[in-house]
Amino acid sequence: MDLIPIAVFWCLAAWAFVGRSHRLVYLFFGAMSFGSFAVVPPALLAGLTLTPAPIVAVLLIVRHFIGKDELAYALGMATRPSRLAWLFLFWAFACITTLFMPRLFAGEVVVVPLRQDDIGAGPLAPSLQNLSQLLYLSISVAMVFVFTRMLRTTAMRRHVLAALCLGAAMAVFTGLLDFGTLFLPLEGLLEPFRTATYALLTSIEVVDGKRVVGLMPEASTFGYLTLSFLVALYFLRRAMPAGLLRDRIVPVLLVMLVLLLWLSTSSAAYLGFGVFACAAVAEWGWRAVGARRNPYLHRGLLREFMIGLGVLTTLLLLVVAFPQLLAPVTERIDTWVLQKAASSSFEERNMWTQVAWDAVAATYGLGVGLGGTRASNLLVALASNAGVLATLCYLAFVVQCLGLRRAAPFDVQGQALLVGIRWAYAAPFVSSLVIGTSPDFGLFNAFLYGFAMAATSAASSFRAQVSAASSPFSAARNAHGA
Repeated sequence: MDLIPIAVFWCLAAWAFVGRSHRLVYLFFGAMSFGSFAVVPPALLAGLTLTPAPIVAVLLIVRHFIGKDELAYALGMATRPSRLAWLFLFWAFACITTLFMPRLFAGEVVVVPLRQDDIGAGPLAPSLQNLSQLLYLSISVAMVFVFTRMLRTTAMRRHVLAALCLGAAMAVFTGLLDFGTLFLPLEGLLEPFRTATYALLTSIEVVDGKRVVGLMPEASTFGYLTLSFLVALYFLRRAMPAGLLRDRIVPVLLVMLVLLLWLSTSSAAYLGFGVFACAAVAEWGWRAVGARRNPYLHRGLLREFMIGLGVLTTLLLLVVAFPQLLAPVTERIDTWVLQKAASSSFEERNMWTQVAWDAVAATYGLGVGLGGTRASNLLVALASNAGVLATLCYLAFVVQCLGLRRAAPFDVQGQALLVGIRWAYAAPFVSSLVIGTSPDFGLFNAFLYGFAMAATSAASSFRAQVSAASSPFSAARNAHGA
């Protein structure tokens, strides 16, 4: 029975690979919700689990960098400080650390292994997790190159925004199926997609119901997934063309994503949602004051204000009229956020982070290699696994990619996309600071980074044209002087 969904996936992957490239983009986002589904029987890979999204990512990488010209383009991007050189250096340092440090510091550093039935501290030793985590990170880095190459055209931008909606719809669908197991016998539909070898916490009960996990390994990863789709759809929807998708389907998806995020009972997702709410208010104010020249950013300001005011007024009236309605909300926030510090999972995650931070000092900042130890903070995971130097290169890339680059003056859609990506990055990043166990920044962030770099590619061409036109050695000026 488990082989049927595997066969279906590989048929879809083959169909997408031989067709137009945007098919793989749709499959890529649709596959993100299947984080507990092994598309290759783990017994054939010594227990290693390969999920759909990384497999589709590999197909995209092969599809877009199979020729000499494409490889030359990637190499040029990797060696240009203004493009992806900092990201390439991060990957190179991470590779060196992973290949040598687990052996150099074997038995001398205390770590918490990524794969262990009883999670506890122990001596560092080389393991299969070093190679698997390096593979996952390499895929994420390569996907930044792919999206940077792909998303420079308006047509591919339109496809990727539609694919983002498909991915959000799949997250909603799988989440509703999992939630429906409380009322209907749907477990049989979900079990064939829960074949990963790592721990699957899919049946955790809470006081007021079940923690919804969809087809992800646990509630926190499902909450992070819904948060990522929520913020990306909210801030990028303005760059979509007017029509059914943007005006009707996206609002429904946003509401359902908020509901499922709430049902995940993930404290990290709740924290991220709070950051998203603050970012949404700040972004609206920024657009109202400083974005009047861009029609994509200026559209819908009044309608959004009226909807927000209406929702806030309705909620206040309901709370005043029926105060008891607020009790379940405050109780859940108190349990999963305010009292989180008293829980055993919080203490365990703090222990992971402390052990990982101690490993940074024990290795003189060199790190223990990818997959060497786990943490509960993305930055600590980066420093302890990849090393301090690699972490600095990664942070330099993020600052350059999201903070310093600009879209071309004539590309108003690119400007709107870049602004949306910057605002969409904040909430998942804050959430990753309390649940990030691996130094791999993930495929969703790879999409954001690549999209941001693609949105600024036209700007580089535009500046080059302006520089050439103003050069005293340009043909135009020489002709004028003649």
